[in-house]
Amino acid sequence: MIADQILVNNGGKRDSYAKDKSSESPKRSIVKSLSWRIVGTLDTIIISWIITGTLTLAFSIGLVELVTKMVLYFFHERIWNKISWGK
Repeated sequence: MIADQILVNNGGKRDSYAKDKSSESPKRSIVKSLSWRIVGTLDTIIISWIITGTLTLAFSIGLVELVTKMVLYFFHERIWNKISWGK
């Protein structure tokens, strides 16, 4: 794999930053969830505002969507992290 070739040097020893990347920590999944939800929620607020014409309603929809989809994404990531297919 190209990434392995880049990360492996010094006579085949891996650098300290080149740890096994086959799984993610729960903290990483949480940060990814938060960053993705910011993007997704802004999208939902803008679409809701365009459709409803009401900014207050758009933010209400965005807030509910933020919480529910962030929780769903976290568990989705954790489940996929346990699946070895494609790693």
